[in-house]
Amino acid sequence: MPRDLRLLPKAHLHLHLEGAMRPSTLAELAARAGVATPPVRGYTSFGEFGLQYRAASALIATEAQLRRVVREVVDDAADDGAVWVEPHFYPPRFAGQLGSAEAALEIVIDEGERAAAARGIGCGWVVSALRDVELAQAVELATLAAKYAGAGVVAFGLAADEALFPPEPFAEAFGIARDAGLICAPHAGELAGPASVYGALDALGAQRICHGVRAVEDPALVERLAAEEVVLDVCPTSNVMLAVVASIEAHPLPALLEAGVRCSLNADDPLLFGAGLLAEYQLVRDSMGLTDEQLAQLARSSLVGSGAPRELMAEAVDQVEEWLTTA
Repeated sequence: MPRDLRLLPKAHLHLHLEGAMRPSTLAELAARAGVATPPVRGYTSFGEFGLQYRAASALIATEAQLRRVVREVVDDAADDGAVWVEPHFYPPRFAGQLGSAEAALEIVIDEGERAAAARGIGCGWVVSALRDVELAQAVELATLAAKYAGAGVVAFGLAADEALFPPEPFAEAFGIARDAGLICAPHAGELAGPASVYGALDALGAQRICHGVRAVEDPALVERLAAEEVVLDVCPTSNVMLAVVASIEAHPLPALLEAGVRCSLNADDPLLFGAGLLAEYQLVRDSMGLTDEQLAQLARSSLVGSGAPRELMAEAVDQVEEWLTTA
């Protein structure tokens, strides 16, 4: 019998809060608002995907609803065997409803802590800036994230279309985050190629890169990622559905692991892609033929690369080794 992947301790590092909403919750919020449930499939481009994401997000209209989504996201992570969950969050999205970006951030930090404690796991937050908004806002968000470093926020990210907005202009914001001791975890190497990964490393000081899979197009870059122990937060189903790769079988994750690159496994936006964290682990076992040793390697990298407290991380890494020795 194969080892139970639910029992493999892991961290979930690359998922966007609203994009991890349960479909049933989206339908209920739409009904309460008196509107049709927004579509979450059928997009044919990243732009269409973004429109669907924003339509779903717009239905979270109150503090109670935001808290519900946080609680359910934490519960879903725990159900999939995560001992630490680190959602990406863009606070300005809720500034109008909740008074300010800071107020929205305080709400998700508080509810995440409560929900995680109830499930016996941990929760930290990635404050994420958007590439397609003015640079000044990214600096403001980095300053906000720095204020809550060590108090719920563990990392600073950068999302939206990297093919249109390269990383270099955001160097000031990421400098603020680094100075506060936050993990720098921008998106790169998904919609744009190796140049975006080099920019994330050189201009932003990235310690983790969301996606990063197109680094395989540059062997020297792959060697650098391995040597510098940068973690790629990889999302296979997302990559296929957004046509970053042609198929699961063609996904570069096995090649990256073979080259010594640290990778974590993640769901990105389960609402729009359909697969949660546990399903991603099952997928790469079944469709990529990853061994239990490789699956444990993914889990280990997710824990070591996370912003989890050192004690939680160390205990979970030990439990990964125990999982491997259990028949």
